Order: sequence, then C-alpha cells, then structure tokens
Amino acid sequence: MNQCNYQAAKLENGWHGKLNLVYADFLGTTALIHNSHQAPLKVQRPFYPEGQQVCHSVILHTAGGVVGGDRMTLNFHLQPNAQALITTAAASKIYRSNGTQAKQSVNIQVDAGACLEWFPQETIVFNGAIYRQDLRVELATKASYLGWEITRFGRSARGEKFVQGEWRNHTEIWQQGKPLWIDRQWLPGSEEVFHSPHGLAGQPITGSLVWVGQPVSKELVEKARSSFTPNSSLLTPHSLVGVTRLENGFLCRYRGCSTSEVRNWFIDVWQLLRMSFLNRGNCIPRVWQV
Repeated sequence: MNQCNYQAAKLENGWHGKLNLVYADFLGTTALIHNSHQAPLKVQRPFYPEGQQVCHSVILHTAGGVVGGDRMTLNFHLQPNAQALITTAAASKIYRSNGTQAKQSVNIQVDAGACLEWFPQETIVFNGAIYRQDLRVELATKASYLGWEITRFGRSARGEKFVQGEWRNHTEIWQQGKPLWIDRQWLPGSEEVFHSPHGLAGQPITGSLVWVGQPVSKELVEKARSSFTPNSSLLTPHSLVGVTRLENGFLCRYRGCSTSEVRNWFIDVWQLLRMSFLNRGNCIPRVWQV
C-alpha cells in the first residue's frame, strides 16, 4: 500500500493507536524496559528530574486529535517496586464525530511495592463528539496508584457548549480480585444536561483525582479541602468541589470553569499525598510549564 492509500485508509477507518510500556526497578533505579507503539501514539525518551528512583515519561499523540472511529489503547505495567510518573505532552482534543464513537482504553498493572502517578493533561471534548474512555487499574498488595482526569466540555473560550454528542467515562480500580473503586459517568450532549444542577450546571469543566494505596486520615481530607482556592476573578457561579475518603485512599471532585483552578488544586493535593505517603517533594513535570 503506498503512502497516499495508507493515509486514506486511516482517514476512513480511524486510527488504531497502541502504546505498551513496562517499567522495572533495578536496585532503586526505575527503567523503561519495554516500549512498543503504533501510530499515532509514542513516548518520549524517559527522564529523571528527581533522581533515578522515579522514571518520568511523556506520551505524544502525533495526529493532533481524536475523531470518530479512532481506537487508542494504552497499556502500562509497573513491575515490583518500580516508580513512574506518566503524563501527556499536550491537551487531548476529541473532535466532532462523523457518527461513530471514538474510544480510548487504558489498562494499568501495578505490582507489589510499585507506584504509578498518571496525570494526563486536559481532555477537550468538542461539541458533537462521541467518545468513551475505559480505564482499569489492577493493583497488587502494597501497590499504589495516583491519577487524575480533567475534562472540558466544548471549546468554552469560543463560547461553544457541549449540547450534541455523548461522553462516557468508566474507571475501575481492583486489587486481587476485589473492586476498590468503580466510577461510571455518562453525559449526553444537550442544553438541558449542560445547565442542569445534576449535570454540568452551566460549568464546562469537571475533574477527578483518586489515590489508592493507604488509608487517609480525616486531617488529610480537611487539608485537601482547605487547599482549594477559588478564582475570584471569574464571573461565573462558584466552583463546586468535594473530597471523600475511600477504602485505602480518597477521591477529589471538581466542577467549574477554570482549567488553571482545578489543576492548581489537584497539584496541591498531589504534593500533599506525595509528602504524606511517598516521601517525595515537589516536582512539576517540565512539559506542563511550556
């Protein structure tokens, strides 16, 4: 198949991107020992801004966005005692659909004593997009997981609302056959749901941060709540946040209108958890600062 026919086939059938990453610990140094990828997904060369123990990786989506029919599959495996932080190079864009669903599957396996920090940058769901993400985490004994998701519904900077299309997000965290947290969200695009207090309440951005690894005290929950600082310069109604303890972890929720507001709060909570449970300091991935 020549290059022109290959590109035409991709446009017709959608991208089927794959990325498989395996991390291993070697005497306190975490290395990326396996990296296989299929376009448009790839990963940059690992780097170590906070020492050799924690391997930082940045995922690239070279096509620039996701359209109807695309299928993205990401598989992460942390072998015993491996420590990794994975993020994305830029915000993910889910474009208006041609009538078919776009889907992303994220499968994570964290072995004993290992910890994954999974912090993708913002996902922008365009009006008319049909998108589903399934994320499943399998934890071994004494393994831990810390991750977040930030989603913007519609290009709100242009006045666009998510009033057509559909968004689904299913997250499951299991440990040795036991479900620790299962979260299934569904948002049909409509004016009613966009403005409903049981939907977006007129706010275009939602966010979730979850930690599973060790029990969290009431004092830490209160610190997480008090660390939220609303952006008083915004003219829209006050953002809503919540913090809930889970079995061996906790959950933060956000609904508002500012990406910087939710990200700053999540970063504060992340650093609080790092200091409390992982004995690590502040280390913001450099790709966020571009």
